[in-house]
Amino acid sequence: MDQFLLSNCTLCPRNCRVDRTAGQTGVCGQTDRPVVARAALHFWEEPCLSGDRGSGTVFFSGCGVGCVYCQNRSIAKGLAGKEITVRRLADIFLELQEKQAHNINLVTPGHFTPQIVEAIGIARENGLLLPIVYNCGGYEKVETLRLLEGLVDIYLPDMKYRSSQIAARYSRCGDYFEVASQAIAEMVRQVGEPVLDEEGIMRKGVIVRHLALPGCLEDSKAVIRTLFETYGNKIYISIMNQYTPMNTPEITRRYPELNRKITDEEYDELVDYALSLGVENGFIQEGETASESFIPEFNHEGV
Repeated sequence: MDQFLLSNCTLCPRNCRVDRTAGQTGVCGQTDRPVVARAALHFWEEPCLSGDRGSGTVFFSGCGVGCVYCQNRSIAKGLAGKEITVRRLADIFLELQEKQAHNINLVTPGHFTPQIVEAIGIARENGLLLPIVYNCGGYEKVETLRLLEGLVDIYLPDMKYRSSQIAARYSRCGDYFEVASQAIAEMVRQVGEPVLDEEGIMRKGVIVRHLALPGCLEDSKAVIRTLFETYGNKIYISIMNQYTPMNTPEITRRYPELNRKITDEEYDELVDYALSLGVENGFIQEGETASESFIPEFNHEGV
């Protein structure tokens, strides 16, 4: 592991430059030891990832983005999770393979990239054959992503916003669209067009997620339009309607517009817009997904 990457940390666009090897923390809130909140089969990803056996999902603690509406707030803020070694992380990958997972799915992994690179190497030497999924918020540095070239098979980033004003309000990163656009371009360069096996399980490719937010329909359309104009059907676009109001005092006071679900009409209009553009490689959510729980218990299962 390259300790310099962690002793003067610029792994993410926040460029905190803290010495994580000395216990200092930046925006992500993490030192140089991997912290994992859960490692288990997960059945709530896109069908080509979860399949019928589940995605071998590893939830890391900490986050360099910090969206005000985060559904995984307990781990994003580092309130849950267990500190482990790189060797233990490699063993977790192998244990998930033994459970017949379709892939190894790394959730919010960016701030632990050097440790993950080392763990994948150890696991590969000991028989890991599964595709690696890099599941992130899209606010990633190209230089950090290049450390993963040849190791990650499937990229699963968000493209949250087109508007710099909305990005600044909800995620404190007005440069989100520019940074995420460059990151996704690098992801597509690395893994190319989608490859699915005979069971419909993805082996390589990029799936870009977009979570529709209340009151942001036009921005959502701009995101979908930009992705399709840039990549056509060379990527999958996953349009999600599962936004669930947090109903916390902070959200109620500072972001009252977020205290509702998106309406069926808003979501249907967004999906219809995507279809009108010609989007064919895509996923949509149906039913009352905002009332369902896509969030597992972060109880250190499998850690």
